[in-house]
Amino acid sequence: MASTTSMASAPRHSRVLTHPAAAPATAAAFFAAELAFETDPDDLARDLADGNQRGYLVVETRSPEAFAAARIPGAINLPYRELTAENTAHLDRNTVYVCYCESSQCNAATKGALRLAELGFLVKRLSGGITAWRAGGYPLDGDPAKVTASCAC
Repeated sequence: MASTTSMASAPRHSRVLTHPAAAPATAAAFFAAELAFETDPDDLARDLADGNQRGYLVVETRSPEAFAAARIPGAINLPYRELTAENTAHLDRNTVYVCYCESSQCNAATKGALRLAELGFLVKRLSGGITAWRAGGYPLDGDPAKVTASCAC
């Protein structure tokens, strides 16, 4: 009788390593670029708690109704659907606009950041949006119960 090898004991190829890791210099360039586009709730919360908001402004890109219900303290509302050269002419082009929306399942922050960048503004996106902000236990203006993971833009 021939010996058989069970599937459980057969060596498998690693799914993690199906695509090899990038060279360190390439990885460093990629991650530095990623950080140029995004910030996280903890860094933002620490800055706000320290009163260090010099050089940037937090921008809620959801609807005015969502903004009125709950928002990150100090944020302004620039709904992405309404961004034009005319209604952004008063904004400082030397300020970085940190855009956020509902969550990672909503892309209003991405659309808002894209539109602002197309209009010549410096932008970043807040990873995870107001949902990640709330999950981190950071303060909100408005009613925290009105923050949901569904899109409100």
